Amino acid sequence: MSDTPYVLVLNSGSSSIKFQVLDPAADAAQDPFVSGIVERIGESSGHIAIKTETSKMEDSRPILSHSVGLERAFGMMTLLGVGPQDLNLAAVGHRVVHGGATFTEPVVIDDTVISKLKGLIPLAPLHNPANIDGIENARALLEHVPHVAVFDTAFFSTLPEDAANYAIDREVAKKYDIRRYGFHGTSHHYVSDKVPGLLGKPAEDVNQITLHLGNGASAAAIRGGEAVDTSMGLTPLAGLVMGTRSGDIDPGIIFHLERSANMKVDEIDTLLNRNSGLKGVSGVNDFRELKELIESGDENANLAYGVYIHQLRRFIGSYMLILGRLDAITFTAGVGENSVNVRRDAMANLENFGIKIDEARNNNEDGIEGAREISTDDSTVKVFVVPTNEELAIARQAKALADEE
Repeated sequence: MSDTPYVLVLNSGSSSIKFQVLDPAADAAQDPFVSGIVERIGESSGHIAIKTETSKMEDSRPILSHSVGLERAFGMMTLLGVGPQDLNLAAVGHRVVHGGATFTEPVVIDDTVISKLKGLIPLAPLHNPANIDGIENARALLEHVPHVAVFDTAFFSTLPEDAANYAIDREVAKKYDIRRYGFHGTSHHYVSDKVPGLLGKPAEDVNQITLHLGNGASAAAIRGGEAVDTSMGLTPLAGLVMGTRSGDIDPGIIFHLERSANMKVDEIDTLLNRNSGLKGVSGVNDFRELKELIESGDENANLAYGVYIHQLRRFIGSYMLILGRLDAITFTAGVGENSVNVRRDAMANLENFGIKIDEARNNNEDGIEGAREISTDDSTVKVFVVPTNEELAIARQAKALADEE
């Protein structure tokens, strides 16, 4: 058994389980000790892929359930010599999307915690059931290891009341737990923690905007290390335009579709969550495909990109006013880290606000790996690209909490 205290990080979705085995003390640039995915659970053709530092293994057979997939993945890890019994597992960290007002920091999981998580399912019906399923299966297979839940919403528990509340009937809001919770908190927290060091300032003196731009996307305004606003709300549907999600819309659209198109609530839910955003306007939700369509002259792709950038700039501008003084803007996640055009266009013509992008730095002509500045030397607001590492953040939080037990 290895002496290194590893953490197994699990991210369980509706038809997949992503996982990594990490050394919480490792550098962010270091590859995970083990990484893998169990996908197409419940479909006719399942797939499991495991990768270690020295080897790979794949299995393509039907996977009837999350428990079957996880057990089979652990068996494959064992064959590679990195099974749970071969490692010194200090903890298992679970990503949980919605902690509501109940969970505002990581928590060691027991039966009471699971019961409370089930009570939060109405707030995240697309995410929390799968998260809970992964927790229950992992606890059954690894019952002697501490299991820790780390919540996407926790970082935003510091939102001021005027930012967290909606202008609806207070009794209705209280009864049904309606407020702004925010999501991608683990990523925003991880990335925003890196920025003060890049600026050479203490965290309490830094005002910043972080932009987590992936298939899901969100923005956050952070003052002195604490979130004061964020684009997602009660659910991850709100805010920025995303791959398949609409982001902010006039809520009257929902009533209009029900009355004029005779659409049911579930149909509207599917429309806004799965068939809107970039996909709804252009037909594709992958930015690489969108770029190809734009280059071919596709008008719908151009429109989708324009709406995406317009909404992104609206949030950046509003957060500049909320913060009053802005020190940094940071791009992260798949699109934020890799799309030169998105960064360039989101920051275009902002010189009067002290924001100047260096084209060569934005294009990363020097091939810098990891965090880097893309603004000019005389830009009073610094702009960075900081790769996110939510798994490492979860591993560190899980290990710290497990050590306290």
